[in-house]
Amino acid sequence: MPIKVQNNLPAKKILEEENIFIMDENRAITQEIRPLQIAILNLMPLKEATEVQLLRCLSNTPLQVDVTFLTTASYVGKNTAVSHLDKFYQTFADVKDKRFDGLVITGAPVELMQFEEVTYWDELTQIMEWSKRAVTSTLHICWGAQAGLYYHYGIPKVIMDEKIFGIFEHKVSHRTNLLVRGFDEVFWAPHSRHTGNSIEEIKKHEELLVLAESEEVGAFLLMAQEGKQIFVLGHPEYDQFTLDTEYRRDLDKGLEIALPKNYYPNDNMEEAPRVKWRSHANALYTNWLNYFVYQMTPYEL
Repeated sequence: MPIKVQNNLPAKKILEEENIFIMDENRAITQEIRPLQIAILNLMPLKEATEVQLLRCLSNTPLQVDVTFLTTASYVGKNTAVSHLDKFYQTFADVKDKRFDGLVITGAPVELMQFEEVTYWDELTQIMEWSKRAVTSTLHICWGAQAGLYYHYGIPKVIMDEKIFGIFEHKVSHRTNLLVRGFDEVFWAPHSRHTGNSIEEIKKHEELLVLAESEEVGAFLLMAQEGKQIFVLGHPEYDQFTLDTEYRRDLDKGLEIALPKNYYPNDNMEEAPRVKWRSHANALYTNWLNYFVYQMTPYEL
């Protein structure tokens, strides 16, 4: 997929080196097609790494995608340069009168806080409410999924006894659903979280369809309103070394952290982890863009 980004976005060079088709603004204006308008509300602290991961996942269909990065106005993190945010990001105030074909709401490192205690919670709820009328389909990731389930359906999060950390096996249900088209019956996906959602609580809501879950870590992929809302309770977009970076960071801080499960060969952190989740991550994002964004959205936004 040709992804349209600003000419000097740092992620552009990284993705081009991976032979991913990135189209800058100059080339995009020569094509007489309407690109899909996708907004990414990036709540992760290392925003540039998340940009690369998500753009990589959105790069696997022939559709042209015009990406708008959003950040919160009510909170400015310390891990991304203000100059980067000023140059490449907008806030909700900048886009609240626009419509988008798709919206991605990322995870955030605030999961042990009550939702209402999060500095930007009021702003996030405004965005989630706006998405119901201004976005064709919204994809919520990890904490973003927990926040969406809480706001839209009143489903609380649950603090786990120990951090869910590693690569876990999941089983697909409702195999004819287009969101899991091309999935194997069993697939792997990364998780890194201290909280989760009770599968029993989720299944009380008939409007929520559970498409994949794990015996070990619970629900993974949910859908509501025929795909207008999608919830991913993990991080399929993570790259090869994301969990490794998190693990070494916590070790350096002296935190108690278990070795990520099913990640390092022979559980040896000196051996490079093997990626066994990328094909399903790509299938998930491709299916979302094709079946629940492109084929559902009006031509004229």
